[in-house]
Amino acid sequence: MAGPVNISDNLIKWDLANDSLAPLTVNQKFKLSSLEDEITTLDSVNLNKISSKSESVQFYNNSTIHSDNAQNTFDRIDSYQELLLCYSKLEQKHMTIEDIKYASYVEKLKSKRMECHDLYVQIKSVLNDFSSLAEQYILVSEKTTSLHEASEQLISDQEKLITFVEKIAEHVKYFKEVDYIMDKLDAPTLSVNSEIFFDLLDKIDANMEFMYNNSNFKESHTYLVKYRHCQSKAITLIQNYIFKLFTKATESILNPKDNESIQKNPDAALALFYGRFQSILPKAKQVIEQLEEKSNKRQEFESLLLECQQYFLSQRGIVLGPSIQKSLQSIKTKYNGDHCSLVRHSCSLLLHASIDEYRLFYQFFNKSSATLISFSESLCTCLYDTLRPFIIHINHLETLAEICCILRIEMLDEHVQNNTEPLQGFGNVCLQLLHDVQERLVFRAHLYLQSDVAGYNPSSGDIAYPEKLKMMEDIAESIREENRQIRMKKISLSSMESSGSSNIIEPISRTHIMGIDPMYQRNSHMGNSPADLHGMWYPTVRRTLVCLSRLYRCVDRPVFQSLSQEAITFCVQSIDIARERIQARSTPLDAELFQVKHLLILREQIAPFQVDFTVKEYSLDFSKVKTAAFSLLEKRSRLFTLSNNALLEFLLEGAPQMKEQLIDSRKHVDAKLKFSCQRFIQHVTHQLIEPVLLLLEKTKIPHQVSTPKSLGTAEVVANVVNDSVRLIKFKLPIIQQSMQLYLANRETESILFRPIKNSIVASFTQLSQLLSQLYTGDELMLIACPLPEQISLMLSSTTLARPTSNDHQELEVAKKSEQEKQEDNTDIKHMTSSQKIAKTMDTIQT
Repeated sequence: MAGPVNISDNLIKWDLANDSLAPLTVNQKFKLSSLEDEITTLDSVNLNKISSKSESVQFYNNSTIHSDNAQNTFDRIDSYQELLLCYSKLEQKHMTIEDIKYASYVEKLKSKRMECHDLYVQIKSVLNDFSSLAEQYILVSEKTTSLHEASEQLISDQEKLITFVEKIAEHVKYFKEVDYIMDKLDAPTLSVNSEIFFDLLDKIDANMEFMYNNSNFKESHTYLVKYRHCQSKAITLIQNYIFKLFTKATESILNPKDNESIQKNPDAALALFYGRFQSILPKAKQVIEQLEEKSNKRQEFESLLLECQQYFLSQRGIVLGPSIQKSLQSIKTKYNGDHCSLVRHSCSLLLHASIDEYRLFYQFFNKSSATLISFSESLCTCLYDTLRPFIIHINHLETLAEICCILRIEMLDEHVQNNTEPLQGFGNVCLQLLHDVQERLVFRAHLYLQSDVAGYNPSSGDIAYPEKLKMMEDIAESIREENRQIRMKKISLSSMESSGSSNIIEPISRTHIMGIDPMYQRNSHMGNSPADLHGMWYPTVRRTLVCLSRLYRCVDRPVFQSLSQEAITFCVQSIDIARERIQARSTPLDAELFQVKHLLILREQIAPFQVDFTVKEYSLDFSKVKTAAFSLLEKRSRLFTLSNNALLEFLLEGAPQMKEQLIDSRKHVDAKLKFSCQRFIQHVTHQLIEPVLLLLEKTKIPHQVSTPKSLGTAEVVANVVNDSVRLIKFKLPIIQQSMQLYLANRETESILFRPIKNSIVASFTQLSQLLSQLYTGDELMLIACPLPEQISLMLSSTTLARPTSNDHQELEVAKKSEQEKQEDNTDIKHMTSSQKIAKTMDTIQT
């Protein structure tokens, strides 16, 4: 281990030039010297460069010289003491440099302190001056404020005095003007239709309003009475002026100078009636406008306006009353007997008169009045007085219905609804007249239904079924044949003309002709049947439907519902009566088809009516009265007892009850139609398979054993089956022809024939099952009962056409044998074809 190191020796040797302990490079030495220079120039506190001002240099001159000497000494340090000495010098130098700025700052503070002391002395002197000035300002301000307030008070007093004087003058004006207004109203030259008069009216209103609002003023009530007197005088002048104008216009109309020319020329009369009043319109319009304006504020002017309107309408009534009466009399004379034209032209006259009067009224007046409606009604009352005597004596339903249409559609719906306000009075009279016509129409319709529907007695031509239908079909067939011949001729002519231009001639076949002329087919029945003609309907059906169609447009719905229920009931009853008479003179088949056809017509024709055919009827139920009476007889001992009194129980329990019933006419027709169809089905089924039905009825006898003996031998049963098949073969075409003749609708015929077919097939099915149980195979072959499929095929293959010529003789025999059972048909059989046609046409016309 080395010996102790001498620190001083090491410090000396650390930077020797030859053998240094820590040798430095040239660059490092340069850096250290530069760092030393930089440090010496910096502030040790803020690291700022020391200022090189001349004052600092001079102030620390001695220090600088001392530093230079130290620097010279520092140039060469040979010993440790020199190093410490140099370090102490450098330290002293550095501390001196750091205190330079503080010493300089102390000197500056001393100078600033002296300046602040001088400024403080000056401010204190200025504040003393300001305090004395403020005291003087307060004194002057108080004196100025008192002077200003005194001036404002004087100005306010002056304004109040001026306003008070003006108000006094303004109020005194209302009291002073009463004499001026009275003098003006008494002036003979004052014109009502002038601006001066209108200004006087305004002043009177304003002054009266002032008196009302200031009733606490002295003598305000006295002056209010004076102004009311002035107002009444002004109202009297206006009334006399307006009434005089209207009266003068009326006199000029009633007493014209050229009376003869006016009577001959209607246009001149119209110009006279309205032109004379329009000529005074400029004179009266301004005054009336003033009245209408003031009527909103004053009741007196509203009463005067109402009086003017009433007087105007009274004068118009004097002018128009005799003229309208004369015109209505002229129309009544011209259209005597033509009630519809009489009503239409009379209503048209009053309609135009009401519109013209409405226009004339509102040319004079702007405010509406209820008296105008009353005047219009009174003007139209003559229309009601003229037409009502004719209406109450009209018996024809068509005329009454047409008058209802005229009043409701032409007058009320087309005119009154589009001009409600001008025609309100006219509409009220028309509505009243319409109610009278409807009442008469309902009364006549009720009598008509009683006499011509319920009490109708059909003639022989009305119940000549099916002859009349056949005759009409023959006529239609002849017309179709003529049309076909005409078409054939046209086709032949056209083919001959085309042959000149073409060598190819197309043959005309039967099918081609039928395609060209659909009426060629004899039995098409596509709307060409006589049963579809309106004239071929039974008279009561036609009358009922015509009556309902007229009533539907003319009366109210509840009334129509009641009448329709009664009409349909009577019509169904009359059809039933006709069916019985037809059955008595013809066949039950015709009677049933007649009833089915007309019930279908009735059901179809009432369908478009958009009403409910249900009617409520009330009746008394006396079912409890009988029970209560027997109970009273049993409790005779308690008639006069206080508790459980029998008489009181009878009164409470035995009172009849009110029952409400709903009667639906449509359901009644449907039920009747359903019953008729069922009866027709049963009748036709019995006609076609009567032997089979009789045979099946034998098996339904109680306590009878089903044996072959009960039905008969196989030969007997075979005869029954053959008879039934023969009846189906020969009678079914006749029945279907009758159905086609009456119903004239393939769909209806098919629907009605389907249950007949099902019933026949069901009967043969039952017979087949019964025979298979009772007879042997050989007997069944002998009987030869057709299967249900064969019967169905036989019924389906039968056409709805007329019988062929081969079967004509057999069909005639069958028909005559059926008609021999009926009576009262000899006249129809012996009638010639021309007589039948004439009889049918007479029936259609009636």
